[in-house]
Amino acid sequence: MAKDRKSDKLKRLVSVQRHLEKVAETELASTVRQRQEVGNSMGVVMDAISSLNELHRPFARNYAERFSRLMFRDQQLSNLQRTHEAQMLKERTKGDRLEDRMKEARGLEERAEEDEAVYDLLDMTMANTTPASSKVRTS
Repeated sequence: MAKDRKSDKLKRLVSVQRHLEKVAETELASTVRQRQEVGNSMGVVMDAISSLNELHRPFARNYAERFSRLMFRDQQLSNLQRTHEAQMLKERTKGDRLEDRMKEARGLEERAEEDEAVYDLLDMTMANTTPASSKVRTS
């Protein structure tokens, strides 16, 4: 089995980290969508509470309780959204750092390969030159 290069290992880690970042983005998007839905529901309930329509008056207490529950749910989602935003930022930062390390490792590996090529060239050059004493034959 060939020895894995450090940059290849870091590349796989970057890939995994970017996937985790996308998962965090998806969770954040879901939370934002839920907050929007709760906000819309709160608007509908407020319209019903403030309505002059006689139909809504008997249900005013129910509407107030519903609005209270919606406010509580919105607060929960707000806290969850802040948590998801922090998680997404954390995952993105980790991914960026890993990517920087991968690029650095790749640069070092390329430099080592170039150095090795120069050494091989020098070895071949030195092998082709023969010392003057080897040209003289002794009988």
